[in-house]
Amino acid sequence: MADVVDPPVYDYDPTYLADILKSTKTIAMVGASADKTKFSYGVLRVLHETGYDMIPVNPNPKLGEIRGIKVFHSLEEIDRPVDMVEVFRPKEEFYAIAEKAIAIGAKVLWGQIGVYDDKAAALAEAAGLQVVMNRCPKIELFRPFWKPRLDLKI
Repeated sequence: MADVVDPPVYDYDPTYLADILKSTKTIAMVGASADKTKFSYGVLRVLHETGYDMIPVNPNPKLGEIRGIKVFHSLEEIDRPVDMVEVFRPKEEFYAIAEKAIAIGAKVLWGQIGVYDDKAAALAEAAGLQVVMNRCPKIELFRPFWKPRLDLKI
């Protein structure tokens, strides 16, 4: 049996995370799922209901929408500016997604819990993107340093 290795701990300044979440308006979620039992579905739902403009990205050609939101089949197909690319894919895909996030002019590359790659982070940061890895924006929204948009109707 293979040894289980804990992911590295990325210790981000709370102000850094809060500033990203406050300034972000549009989030392209790579790996979004229409399956309500998947974690990505729940995160998409909460971020959307909190007021973010969510763009689900899923390569399945039969998937047209999630929660009434149009699905794009690649980052390159997106028809408007993207502030953040959030990655719900295996960490082995993070570098290639970082390259695409740079190509579309995203400002932030965010790797979901379990998604991290220091080389991808270095590439994105060198291109001017802010990077967060191995974190969940849904969780970060409700930490004490950040006041969520509770005034919005659900």
